[in-house]
Amino acid sequence: MINYTATYTDKYQLTMSQVYFLKGKKDTKAVFDYFFRKLPFNGGYAIFAGLEDLLTTLEVLSFDNQDLDYLKEQGFHPDFIRYLEKLRFTGNVYSSVEGDLVFPVRPVLQIEANIIEAQIIETLLLNILNFQTLIATKASRMRQAAGGRSLIDFGLRRAQGPGGYYASRAAFIGGFDGTSNVRAGRDYGIPVSGTMAHSFVESYDDELSAFNHFAEVQPKDCVLVVDTYDTLKSGLPNAITVAKKMEEKGLRLNGIRLDSGDLAYLAKESRRRMDAAGLDYVKIAVSNQLDEYIIKSLLEQQAPIDVFGVGTSLVTGHPDGALDGVYKLSFANGKPRIKLSENVSKITLPHRKQVFRILDSKDKFIGADAVTISDELEVDIMYHPMYPLKSLSLVKYIKEPLLYKVMGNGLRLSNPQSLSEITQYSRNRLEKLPEEYKRFDNPHIYKVGISNKLQKERDRLIDEYKK
Repeated sequence: MINYTATYTDKYQLTMSQVYFLKGKKDTKAVFDYFFRKLPFNGGYAIFAGLEDLLTTLEVLSFDNQDLDYLKEQGFHPDFIRYLEKLRFTGNVYSSVEGDLVFPVRPVLQIEANIIEAQIIETLLLNILNFQTLIATKASRMRQAAGGRSLIDFGLRRAQGPGGYYASRAAFIGGFDGTSNVRAGRDYGIPVSGTMAHSFVESYDDELSAFNHFAEVQPKDCVLVVDTYDTLKSGLPNAITVAKKMEEKGLRLNGIRLDSGDLAYLAKESRRRMDAAGLDYVKIAVSNQLDEYIIKSLLEQQAPIDVFGVGTSLVTGHPDGALDGVYKLSFANGKPRIKLSENVSKITLPHRKQVFRILDSKDKFIGADAVTISDELEVDIMYHPMYPLKSLSLVKYIKEPLLYKVMGNGLRLSNPQSLSEITQYSRNRLEKLPEEYKRFDNPHIYKVGISNKLQKERDRLIDEYKK
């Protein structure tokens, strides 16, 4: 992980916190909600990712000496800087399980802490959760398209700086099988995969010598890139020659990689020729600006592809580039709080809250989450957050609480989950979601509603602050 310190924040978090401190409000208890307003990629769901990284960071977050010296230079008050010197996160975190499906409007995570601690961690929280949730969702869409074929993250070189490191983690949660990113593999236990670059072939005077040397040194995981000069006239014939030589030594060529041209046609022709040579075991990997739509198209064309290497589209979250997650105050100093707006969709939900997922008798998601005030133990009906005449009866359904206390007084309440456990949990949850929510085009809209009690509290506060 990146070695975060508490200056990994926006300046206004510190300027607001200084006011709270100097005006005697540092002990004000506050609750902030993390949520987003729009699903990415015009899709039907999002995959929550980044929680374990966030909790690990919060446990050790502090201002180091370099931070404090810098803040002195920025003109912050000496008393406030002395306060920051001892600052640690001592709050509580209530969260969805990492890897779960999450939807707009409803709280995904809640922070309960003194207002300075809660304020200072906002930027860090949004930075980690927004990005990893975006990439995990993109990866999940690619997994839906690829079916059982292998997906490898090739995106580090195209990522926005260190984002590629966290993209590899999030992609694994979303369903990828491995990464080319060695550092992410080391730190997170993700299987690492790699082939060869065109430059390796170009560095030799002839392609066959390059392939032979690579196979001699890398016999157990040998994948040859065959499109440096001419895929069908040069690369593929040379790969077949090397594969037959490897067979003589009791070895097997693992695969070939196609990185340009008509991938569907070249994959079919490569498969035909390799099968004719008795190399039906040699896999075909493809790369080159892939995304979920191209993967889907290639497979609809019955291209015999075994492995997809995905880079730019995955790690940049193309075409969205960002998840619009926000962090809003919902309770402070013993009172519920609300943000009003002329845009009705931006009016926030007050109070400490719980979220219930609605399931049928077969343990499948019906496509609805209900947001309640935290002390509500049961909800029988939910109302549309913006159109109160729309409602859904929940009487006959199972209600599963989604927000769990995962950190208390700044300390984790359970051991960290492994990445494999998070990935498996996410896969299990996705299987419970009906297929119509997984469509790429015009997916069914997942319903998020609020309880009658929460609706009344919100409306009361709207009336109070509009007077």
